[in-house]
Amino acid sequence: MRNLYLLDCTLRDGGYVNDWEYGAGSIKSIFSRLDSAGVDAIEVGFLDERRQYDPNRSIFPDTKSVEPVFNGMQKPRALVCAMIDYGTCKIENIAPKCESHIDGIRVIFKKHLQDKALEFCKQIKEKGYKLFVNPVSVTTFSDEEMITLIEKINKIDPYVVTIVDTYGLMHSEKLLHYCNIMNEHLNKNIILGYHAHNNFQLAYSNTIAVMENIKDRDLSIDGTLFGMGKSAGNACTELIAMYMNERFGKQYDINQIQEAIDIDITKEFAKKEWGYRPLFYVSALNECHPNYVTYLMEKKTLSIKQINEILSEIPTENDKNLLFDKELCEKLYQEFQNKQIDDSETVASLKKELENKDILLIGPGKTIKELKTRVDEYILEKKPVVISVNFLTEDYPIDYVFMGNSKRYSQFFSKIYAGLRKVQLICTSNITEAKEKVDYVVNFASLREQNEAIYDNPLVLVCNLAKNLGVKSISLAGFDGYSDNIADCYYSEYTKLLYDKSNISKRNEALKEFITSIKEKVCIRTITPSKYL
Repeated sequence: MRNLYLLDCTLRDGGYVNDWEYGAGSIKSIFSRLDSAGVDAIEVGFLDERRQYDPNRSIFPDTKSVEPVFNGMQKPRALVCAMIDYGTCKIENIAPKCESHIDGIRVIFKKHLQDKALEFCKQIKEKGYKLFVNPVSVTTFSDEEMITLIEKINKIDPYVVTIVDTYGLMHSEKLLHYCNIMNEHLNKNIILGYHAHNNFQLAYSNTIAVMENIKDRDLSIDGTLFGMGKSAGNACTELIAMYMNERFGKQYDINQIQEAIDIDITKEFAKKEWGYRPLFYVSALNECHPNYVTYLMEKKTLSIKQINEILSEIPTENDKNLLFDKELCEKLYQEFQNKQIDDSETVASLKKELENKDILLIGPGKTIKELKTRVDEYILEKKPVVISVNFLTEDYPIDYVFMGNSKRYSQFFSKIYAGLRKVQLICTSNITEAKEKVDYVVNFASLREQNEAIYDNPLVLVCNLAKNLGVKSISLAGFDGYSDNIADCYYSEYTKLLYDKSNISKRNEALKEFITSIKEKVCIRTITPSKYL
């Protein structure tokens, strides 16, 4: 008859959320309550020589530094575990098992490091510890590569081998495929483990699938309290314990587990939330490191469709997609933004309509509300062509809407196409067109600036377009300039969630220099106060 084990790794995997700073009291409290609940194995934290000893953190430079955790505590009933990310802790930092409270050491490693990591694992076992072998990102292994790895692992004969779905990419069918390969080829005495992440909201259901389908081998299932963990989080210890109690007759004390969550984990969640979010879904959907998605989202210029298109271009050889490369991501972003189109006919058509005209550009600053009378008087007197930039308002008689940002295009989509009066839409080529018609699409690459601070700034793009069209004068209203206080930047309707606080002074100065340079080609002035003029 098989055995089922529950391993909690809150103090280790949950530490990605709070930099392992639970506080000395909470580290003891979490461990003690999990032990009282009857959890079979508890990870006390990481062994990582790059970190100095801190009694308030569950990450330790060596095994000796773990010992104070157990001062004043009864001998644990649970198997005490620690984890090493191969390459971050020398074997010299690991005392013999007889000198440590730690019973088992789990070693994680990437595919390309497997041979060196397995040699390290052999040394861990020789020191007397129960050895857990945890190859990460199992989805990077082909069936043949996985079988070859198992053959190497069998020679070491560890206590547990854990399937780690690092980025939460697997549905149950694929997961069970890997489980069956492991089950078929692993030495029969080795326990099979499973560690889930929740990018697809499948962590709990996948653990159930493993428990229900692998019936002829001992299993060890990982969880964390309240699913605490980086990105989308992990399978929840409390749910796994509940299911094991109800389905397999285990007797974990759910009250103790809930107490640990209530007393020690909810305060961490209040500081920094974790759990399923669109960001982590997108990273799992594209089988890439979450930082790629974060980096592109922080641009605040891309629609989710465009982000998916860029992510699809990340090469997968050598696991490039799973190891974040900032330079590669920026290169792919720039290439996407700079997609070339032939806009000669569009430019000729716009030139016919706007050449030698007076243009009034309306921005979303507070002054378009506060100084509306001044702007109205200017429009009445000068009768300019009115172009709103990256937004649309019904407060002024708009002739054109210029969009250089997919996020803003989506935000004002309904206003553009369902407004009471018809406006013509000009979009740059980096915007993904929806079903509804865009009147004019102009080449983004021909309008952008080299200065990184204002590379794709919409005022820059539209001014460069106006210059190219032979516009004789440009007036500005509502381009107040950037401020640390969001309320000082935009009128209330303009969505503040898309506001980018980075490099504010640098952007203000760069725009000021840009406006000065463009004055040589086109007369430019502002009707409302602006930091650019």
